[in-house]
Amino acid sequence: MLQILVFNNIGILGLGIVPAFFILYILLLPFETPGWLVLVLAFSIGLIIDIFSDTIGLNTAASVFTAFLRPIILRSLSPRDGYEVGTFPRIHYMGMNWFIKYASGLVFSHQLLYYFLENFTFAQFGFMLLKVLVGTFFSLLLIIVSQFFIYKK
Repeated sequence: MLQILVFNNIGILGLGIVPAFFILYILLLPFETPGWLVLVLAFSIGLIIDIFSDTIGLNTAASVFTAFLRPIILRSLSPRDGYEVGTFPRIHYMGMNWFIKYASGLVFSHQLLYYFLENFTFAQFGFMLLKVLVGTFFSLLLIIVSQFFIYKK
């Protein structure tokens, strides 16, 4: 609801960039969540955002892509002994450095696919890359700040 009612109405730098706060839904799923369920949930949240944002499948495609990459990034950041059962991919469990690496990889890939599909051309590649980087920065900033407000020890 925050994405639809608040963040979709924020235009960053007049570039048509909307922070993708809803990615937090995919990021914070428990480590033990089956891959197929992550994909279904990502599809669902992306479709809901698309319906209310009038973006015709852009968020759905980017969210499913993010869900597809999630286990790959989790494996690459996995501790030597693996993740403890009952822990979650959150700052309070895994630490700030781990969470920033995890979230930035997924948010960047979401933004990259979203803005590539939106433009569907490499004619303005520099401008598209600027939108990806700015969108990633502001989305990550909101996601990290939310970790301190929502999940306190």
